[in-house]
Amino acid sequence: MIRAALDVVSTWAIPVLLAGIPALALARGVKVYPVFVEGAKEGFATAVRIIPALVAIFEALGMLRASGAMDAAAAALAPVTSALGLPASVLPLVLVRPLSGGAALGVVGDVLRSEGPDGYAGRLASVMAGSTETTFYVLAVYMGAAGITRYRQALPAALLADLAGFAAAIVTVRLLLGGP
Repeated sequence: MIRAALDVVSTWAIPVLLAGIPALALARGVKVYPVFVEGAKEGFATAVRIIPALVAIFEALGMLRASGAMDAAAAALAPVTSALGLPASVLPLVLVRPLSGGAALGVVGDVLRSEGPDGYAGRLASVMAGSTETTFYVLAVYMGAAGITRYRQALPAALLADLAGFAAAIVTVRLLLGGP
């Protein structure tokens, strides 16, 4: 029943949003096309700014994979993580997500290419990426912007929240989408 409801929502979510947002904007008197073009310019500028970092992250992850370091770590921890419902292919995501969103997306892409998007590992990696945060980046940027130099309990609390997000993703994917 839940899966059928999720299928209906996922089928209609994008068409409703694509038609509903411009309709709501028009109803409020917003000039939709000029605002859309301005947003597209900003999106393009952002994409151009992050391309070098993404290329570097993909290359670094490729080198870690090619050297066997990531696979060795995943294989060493596989007995423990498999018992917890975490496939070895998704373990690198758990390791890099708190550090870098770009690296985490690289790992998700790698899992999706190797395991497929509809398999347990692909679904789990996707949910984990959306359920956790780039903790160290957030602390550095937002605490730095606010002038806070001592994190005190913020770092342990944020890492605990990441751990809770990873655990909740495993439970949710197994319950709603099926697991191993």
